[in-house]
Amino acid sequence: QVQLVESGGGLVQAGGSLRLSCAVSGRTFSSAPMGWFRQAPGKEREFVAAIRWTGGSTYYADSVKGRFTISRDMAKNTVLLQMNSLKPEDTAAYYCAARDTTAVVFTPGAWTYWGQGTQVTVSS
Repeated sequence: QVQLVESGGGLVQAGGSLRLSCAVSGRTFSSAPMGWFRQAPGKEREFVAAIRWTGGSTYYADSVKGRFTISRDMAKNTVLLQMNSLKPEDTAAYYCAARDTTAVVFTPGAWTYWGQGTQVTVSS
């Protein structure tokens, strides 16, 4: 059973930074990707970033490209999301997710495993 536990959310002023962490346990399909999604109140869940656990290829939504960086620590079984130059429109609940196949897709419904989410609030 794959378990994902996020941490690192909080309140930050516009222009500030936060780093989210996702602790992964029970994962056996090491070539599948890990990802971050977010969901703001009244909006659909959307793709933020993804990384291939093996090889480290990364993928980003256009709205965060150049500001967010996804990485993984294979020794600690952790996925990180470094968020810089935060904007009020980045305010959302952020979710860590994992697939059980190798393809990277950006549709939330195609991801199998989810964490409980961590709230990020950016004040103007």
